Amino acid sequence: MHDAIVISDIHLGSANSQAKRLVRFLEKIRDGELPTARLILNGDVFDSIDFRRLKKNHWRVLSMLRKLSDQIEIIWICGNHDGSAELVSHLLGVTVRDEYILESGGERILILHGHPFDDFIDAHPILTWVGDLIYGFLLWLDSTHTLARHAKKGSKTFLRCAEKIKQGARELARKRKCTAVCCGHTHHDDADYSDLPYFNSGCWTELPTTYLTITNGVVRLERFDEMVLEDVPALDPAVAVS
Repeated sequence: MHDAIVISDIHLGSANSQAKRLVRFLEKIRDGELPTARLILNGDVFDSIDFRRLKKNHWRVLSMLRKLSDQIEIIWICGNHDGSAELVSHLLGVTVRDEYILESGGERILILHGHPFDDFIDAHPILTWVGDLIYGFLLWLDSTHTLARHAKKGSKTFLRCAEKIKQGARELARKRKCTAVCCGHTHHDDADYSDLPYFNSGCWTELPTTYLTITNGVVRLERFDEMVLEDVPALDPAVAVS
């Protein structure tokens, strides 16, 4: 059994949220196919606190989380999109924190969303908004999400922000006397073992969807590539018969 599974950046309410896949993922945890003592939601579960934007599968995710909280410990770490921690706590009945230290296998692992180290958001809110729009358009334009991933990796601004978050998270982990740190926020999955080990759980707005497992002090970056049946195009009846 894992000591924890960490996911981040689901962005419920966004058209690009991979909610169907996440429901299947949560079902695997519920059914014991992915056994874990706790599930850590590392920020940006919501795209915004506007429940009118939530679709059927987005509500299914929230329902699954509510039910799972009766089986395992669920810890919600607030991200920059999540709004009021008090509201989130009452909504799902889960513990909400700004950061969390997991003790596993004799290791102390710091888990936080990472946005406090992203000073670009506060310094350039309009550019941030435009960047989010472009990113969302690229996700919509290309169903494989290859364009969006390449655009991120080719952006000097993004790379600088990602590096700042990594450096800031490592410095905070040292202050907290932790041996590793896990973030979200960048939507860029990462496992960097140089210096103090840094991990990023990626996101659930683009493919492949990724998550972290923590077992006996070992952090692993995993992919959840299982195809969801609703995503498979129906066969044309004429083709199916021939």
